[in-house]
Amino acid sequence: MTLRQQQTLARSATVTGMGFLTGADITLHFHPAPENTGITFQRLDLPGTEPIPATLDFVVPRQRRTAISKGGATVEMTEHVMAALAGLQIDNCLVQLDGPEPPGGDGSSLHCIQALLDAGLVTQSADRPLLVLEHECRVTGERDHSVISAGPVPRRTLVITFELDYGPRSPIRPQMLTFEFSPELFVTNFSFARTFILESEAAALKAQGYGSRITPGDLLIFGPNGPIGNELRAWDECVRHKILDCVGDFALLGCDLHGHFRAYRSGHALNHAICRQVAAAHRLIDDHSDEERHAA
Repeated sequence: MTLRQQQTLARSATVTGMGFLTGADITLHFHPAPENTGITFQRLDLPGTEPIPATLDFVVPRQRRTAISKGGATVEMTEHVMAALAGLQIDNCLVQLDGPEPPGGDGSSLHCIQALLDAGLVTQSADRPLLVLEHECRVTGERDHSVISAGPVPRRTLVITFELDYGPRSPIRPQMLTFEFSPELFVTNFSFARTFILESEAAALKAQGYGSRITPGDLLIFGPNGPIGNELRAWDECVRHKILDCVGDFALLGCDLHGHFRAYRSGHALNHAICRQVAAAHRLIDDHSDEERHAA
């Protein structure tokens, strides 16, 4: 088993667009960062606030999204940006934005992936910490039978299996998929998958003041007969997006993962919970001498 070297960007990159929650016009900048920095987010519209580390310690409770907060600054809906960075194995990056959330793009990670690939990647000298799952962990939801577990995998890789089934009355078909991680497969098969929501849920969020500018063309809004004013990019696009969310949320551990995560109807809260269990039950391999002791 060999630890890979950390990576950052070769140059800065920019993404612009509308924030899904607030409807604000947002400009986001990706900047290279020194090794062992990790991923951090900084609100440029809040002068004097420090970058927020994108780690579990700074996650704050939210419904249907991942938010991080520190020192009076909060960044909402970080998961699609985090998925793009983790999917490309970009380990060190300063993400600066001039609003409370990243641009939503089309509800996927594709807009971020394209900007990051255009900027290019640079290999750094430090090793990327690694967490190898050796024990079974499991978290269950309180009301909807959702569950997520994690455990060892025969191969030294990250595997995510996700089963999505909202019942016979849902317009979203049951679907299941397994992803054995590689940056190439993530870009090709998952980065395009858009976030999805039921028409009734979208109406409820708008009544609460969220998503006032969102139209059915901006993401996948499901009515009784399927997507409204939009078409699926793959018949199982919804489960692909759920795996995309997992990639982004698992990156909050700040290390590579070797293990098999199995999820049934899991959302962001359960993703965070399983990561906390995994972190508590395992230790990092962060240099070659430690790696050799661990393997022995």
